Amino acid sequence: MVMGKNTLMRAALTAAKVKPEKDDFDYEVRKDEWYDNPNIDRIITQLRANTNLIFSNGDLGEVKSVLDSVVRPSPAKAGMIAPADVSIPAGSTGLDPKQTAFFQNLQIQTKIVKAQIDIIADKQVIWKGDKIGATEAQLLDKLKIYPFEYKMEVKKVLQDGSLFDAAVLDLSDEIICQKFKAAIGVQTSLSLGLGLPTAASAPHSIINGFKNLVCISVVTDYSFP
Repeated sequence: MVMGKNTLMRAALTAAKVKPEKDDFDYEVRKDEWYDNPNIDRIITQLRANTNLIFSNGDLGEVKSVLDSVVRPSPAKAGMIAPADVSIPAGSTGLDPKQTAFFQNLQIQTKIVKAQIDIIADKQVIWKGDKIGATEAQLLDKLKIYPFEYKMEVKKVLQDGSLFDAAVLDLSDEIICQKFKAAIGVQTSLSLGLGLPTAASAPHSIINGFKNLVCISVVTDYSFP
């Protein structure tokens, strides 16, 4: 896994594209290894935001499974856009009565039980898509509630010169077979409807022809092997 400043990674990749010349300081190092790699341009276009490059000779689906399984909780931070709704559950907070101001600002009903603040009912404090305020973020931090999560998300896959969405890696063999069968069914229907024989429609045409022969033989009392 390679990570770095996008500007520096783009600069390094751009330099790698340039054919070495005899006047270059690294000519002797690069002259025998350099070749025009079209994948470099494909990679450069993806270097936006927080991006890292993962190289593997193994099953790319397994790589994605590993990345998807590693998730870390993340606190709510003031100013960020909430990726999901957040509610505070009813019950004891473990906070002393001096900190009731946080709950009052958020209109959360509380009561004092055994010198601790208790929340009377569940209360939603953050809505998905809204900007998180400082009070909400501070309260969730005091309650040790880390409502969000972060992980590495596979965006694109570059394989054999083709760049495609990572969603393709979620397709199982069973799903691929189902899609293939469905496509074959469409092709067969088109071929039969248009009267244009294909490898997909030929078995159906033969069977239909045989059925016609059977019908004629039944009506005419003619038999054949």
